[in-house]
Parts: sequence; structure tokens; C-alpha cells
Amino acid sequence: MPRAILCVLDSFGIGGAADADAFGDAGSDTLGHIAERCASGQGDRDGLRNGPLSLPNLDRLGLGAAGRLSTGKDVPGLEFSGEPEGLWGYAAEVSNGKDTPSGHWEIAGVPVRFDWGYFPETIPTFPDELIAKISEKGGLDGILGNKHASGTEIIAELGDEHVRTGKPIFYTSADSVIQIAAHEEQYGLEKLFRLCEIAREFADPYNIGRVIARPFSGETAGTFERTANRRDYSVLPPEPTLLDRLAADGRTVIGVGKISDIFAHQGVAKVLKGAGNDQLFDKTLAAMDMAEDGDLVFSNFIDFDSLYGHRRDVPGYAAALEHFDQRLPELIARMREGDLLILTADHGCDPTWRGTDHTRENVPVIATGPGIEGRGIGGRKTFADIGESVAKHLGVAQGPNGTSFL
Repeated sequence: MPRAILCVLDSFGIGGAADADAFGDAGSDTLGHIAERCASGQGDRDGLRNGPLSLPNLDRLGLGAAGRLSTGKDVPGLEFSGEPEGLWGYAAEVSNGKDTPSGHWEIAGVPVRFDWGYFPETIPTFPDELIAKISEKGGLDGILGNKHASGTEIIAELGDEHVRTGKPIFYTSADSVIQIAAHEEQYGLEKLFRLCEIAREFADPYNIGRVIARPFSGETAGTFERTANRRDYSVLPPEPTLLDRLAADGRTVIGVGKISDIFAHQGVAKVLKGAGNDQLFDKTLAAMDMAEDGDLVFSNFIDFDSLYGHRRDVPGYAAALEHFDQRLPELIARMREGDLLILTADHGCDPTWRGTDHTRENVPVIATGPGIEGRGIGGRKTFADIGESVAKHLGVAQGPNGTSFL
């Protein structure tokens, strides 16, 4: 029985979606704009990378062709001249948002048709009633932050005060989220996790998608850094996902990175965590060694989004893509006869775009495996086609929201 490996390159969009204008993102293009900056020398950074974007393995499988199909333009540096060796195309999102849960749930066959709740661009951002309820049940003497912020910037700004006072740092973003940062030694991981569970309880009436525990370590503002012990408290998807169908059929889903958190730990039997893309790649290889016939390895590579997209770091994003591309042959070599590998994304996060938010973009759909012959799969109307292709490959029931491209 075959296996499937589904890798989400978090935020790796390949051109503004047809409805991007409704999100203020018409013209966004994560891949294309990174490639253009690299071709012009604006993607260079001493000691990190230089020159045109170089992704020969992804390009050979069809990434450049998918980029051209999505935007109608060539992608500088992606100039593979032969017929792509993988299945290649792109997918458009039909979910109402451009956030992480919506993208992943739709990939797993369940688009988000409802509207999430969000917090305003004000200081304070959270309703007084919400903070009062969390504080009372959590025994808090007060909180810090209470605004929209970058996670790395707010711990640099308020980390010292947090350690001194013991008050947790609350903040949000353009996503439907409450994030709570605390020092994992001084405040304690279990105490932070319990506080997030309380916040999850009171966030439900506001229709908030996730509460995220953001532990950090270090001695001073200059050395504070977030750790790999992040934990997401998500609401459940509105209907059974591909993961649920696999679990019901006795298959094992191995979630690498934040996958289990995104699906509220439903349908994921084994969890492998890692700090950063390299560790997550190693964990994906380990998961492939663990996976048996009929199983799914589902991985999220977070650095593209959290370290480079949101921080609008073009050279960093380019270098991370190039490093992933260099390691891709390791993953392909680990595949068995009958295995299917799909590389995709959950939304865009164009590092050349205004602000720091995600961007509404088409995502690449690149698939390969032993015996798979290259061909175009066109522009898919929903991310759900990805999940339904995995379902067909693994021989489980098809869902109602997508169509397999296999």
C-alpha cells in the first residue's frame, strides 16, 4: 500500500489570487518578487547568499512552470528548459481568510466558509471584558502588551518587564489569534500552557481561531529568543478532514511541526516537533522512516513565514528556499515505491509587500514519486484538491469539497 508525504512550505505563494484585490493584495507574488529582487542584486546579503535565485530541484519538478501558469510571467532564475519531471500547477484558496488554519484545513479538504473574529488595530486591542475574565480565572495581576505586534519585537520590548513583574505578554496580529508570550523558565511552561487554555475558553465567543503559547528564553532583551515549545490551541475544523478520514480507516497521520496544533490535535496520531526548517526537515525524514503502508506524513516548514515573510526579509527568505531545495533530494531518496510527495503552501507572505501580513496568493502544487510522470495539472479551484489527491492515492473515502488531480 502506498504512503503520502505532504509538505507545506508555510507562506510560499506564487502570485496574487483572482480575489487578491478584496484582501488588498492585488499584485502580490512571494516567489516572483523574491526572484526579481535576487536577479537585481537586492537579494544579496554578505555571508548568506548572492546572485539570482537558484532552485534547480524544485524547478526541475515544475516550480517555474507553475509560477508562469499562475502569473503569466517568467520567474527570474527558474529557467529549466525541459519538460518538468513532476506534476505541477497551482491552487487557489476559497476559504474566507488568508490565515494558517484556513489554509491548512482547506488543504485537508475542509474550506473555511465562515468569517473569523479579529482584533482591531488599536491600543488596547483586546476587549476589557475578555482580559478581565482571563485575568480572574488565571489569577493575573495584569498583563503587558495588549496590541498588534511582531512576536520577536514585543519580547525585546517587554521581556525584561515581564521577567521583573511576572505579567504575561498578550498580543495579536492580522490573523484571528491571541498570542501569549512568557519566559519558559522564569514564568514556567506549564503555567503558560494553562493560561492559554483559559484564554481559549473565553476566546470562543469572539470566534478566534487560535490561542498561541509563545515561550521564550534568554537573560536580557538582547538575548531573548522564542523556543521550539510553542503550542497552538485551535478550534476544531467544522467538518471531518482528510486526517479524520485516515484515522477512521486505521491509518496513522504523523504531524511534523505545528500540524497537530493547527488541527486541534484531532486526527494526528504521532507528533514530531522541531526548531526551524532544518530540524523540521530532519524530523520529516524520521517520520518517513516511521510511516508504514497507507500512512501520511504531514509537515509544516514554518521559517519561511515566521522568520522571513512576516519580517519582510527577502535575502533570508531566498536563502531558506535555496537551502530547502538543496536538501530536497534527501527526501526524494527516502521515498519507497508507490510513495507520493506533494509540496505546497497555505497562503502567501510576500516579503516585498506593504505591512507584515499574509498575502492572498495562489500556492504551488508540485508532486512527485517513483513512477510518476511529469505533467501539468492546471490551476486548481481549491486547496481541497490537494487533500483529495492524497485521499485517492491512499485509497480512503473522498470528501465533498475537492477533486483529485491524480
